[in-house]
Amino acid sequence: MKHYRSQPNTSKKQRGLVTVEFALIGALFFIILFGIIEFGRLLFTWNTLDEVTRRAARLAAVCPMNQQSQVIDNAIFQSTILPDLNSAHIMLEYLDENFAPTAVLEQVRYVRTRIQNYQHQFLIPLLPIGTLTAPGFVTTLPSESLGITGAGSWSVSC
Repeated sequence: MKHYRSQPNTSKKQRGLVTVEFALIGALFFIILFGIIEFGRLLFTWNTLDEVTRRAARLAAVCPMNQQSQVIDNAIFQSTILPDLNSAHIMLEYLDENFAPTAVLEQVRYVRTRIQNYQHQFLIPLLPIGTLTAPGFVTTLPSESLGITGAGSWSVSC
């Protein structure tokens, strides 16, 4: 009868090793996955903020100066895309030929809109990243009709 040396049972010693390895690699995998998702959300938010400034400037260039609140409300898509975005985040200025702010209709040559103090909230679990203040998105366009028709009366409602 052959006698075999008994090998130590290594499977009992490594039984929990797979679980520990999965926990380490799985956590890293999910952090990277959520980081990619958050980066996509950040790019979407930045693109939306840029579009809001462009849209507000375009509306301000053709709408009457006394309808600034309607211009801003229309520009932010009535807050359906970015729920935290509101009219307090948008600044609308009418500028003269030297890019100085003016309130005189005859002097307006440009309109400028900018995003100010918008906070992007990160949603990555387990990491206390918090919020990020959006950079200053600015759009300046030449003024057009400002809501005045050829006869000199207000005709556009924004």
